[in-house]
Amino acid sequence: MDIELCGVHLSNPVVPASGTFGFGTELADAYDLNILGAISLKGTTKEARYGNPTPRIAECENGMINAVGLQNPGIDVLIEKKIPELRKIYHNPIIANLSGFSIEEYTFNAALADKCCDIDIIEINISCPNVRHGGMAFGTDATMAKQVTEQVRKVVSNKPLFIKLSPNVTDIVAIAKACEQAGADGLTLVNTFLGMRIDIQRRCPVIKNRYGGFSGKAIFPIALRMVNQVAKACSIPIMGCGGVSSAEDVIEMMMAGATAVQVGAENIRNPYACKEIIEKLPIVMEKLKIDNLRDIISIV
Repeated sequence: MDIELCGVHLSNPVVPASGTFGFGTELADAYDLNILGAISLKGTTKEARYGNPTPRIAECENGMINAVGLQNPGIDVLIEKKIPELRKIYHNPIIANLSGFSIEEYTFNAALADKCCDIDIIEINISCPNVRHGGMAFGTDATMAKQVTEQVRKVVSNKPLFIKLSPNVTDIVAIAKACEQAGADGLTLVNTFLGMRIDIQRRCPVIKNRYGGFSGKAIFPIALRMVNQVAKACSIPIMGCGGVSSAEDVIEMMMAGATAVQVGAENIRNPYACKEIIEKLPIVMEKLKIDNLRDIISIV
């Protein structure tokens, strides 16, 4: 079940997605974290953030909407406290998910992460709004996505650089290609879709922020399609994400073009989701006569 991700060895392709597994230590009492292929940590900004006002979670059929607002303790706490605490109990690859509201913030965070010996992969979340361009997310415009990637690439020389793409675009392939041309080593896709729920009794949005990111089983077919489209157009590895909830989904994502597969909202519904998926993968592989997961990447 092992795979290689830009030279980083993973014992299996299953990775808890950023924002759904905290900083890892929160789940340490649930099971041995070392069964995980890697862990993508909670998204981190330069300064600590308290996030959006509550309520900021809305349940949906086969999914959920969240507008947590990147609540996190800041990059210094991540590097000086959170990662060392996790490294005491976890020995597999650690993925630092970094966010920012300007190119300068992205590069500041990435430069610090690049120097941290306990971080194995840097994952840049470009779904954040660019405060200097009216709040448009970096990842919804190919030019801005390319600019972020180019500038971060200049300060990241020791780690593989992955760019996490927003699906809230008309042409995700164009943005993926822009990131590849700008020097990205890999891509993570997709992040959440913009959604909304209304409380019909109170006649107002369920979420205080009005809109939020929709994730969960319902988005899997769309995420799968986007992974396949990008895999056909780009030559760098992909971490597939979006609605994955079973070992069969992992196989499907890899057939579509993913090298590794992130599990997101399912971790919130079931904290043992990744463990159960990893345990079932060999059974599904045997059933499908798959000897090596590397053989099925991008076969469709």
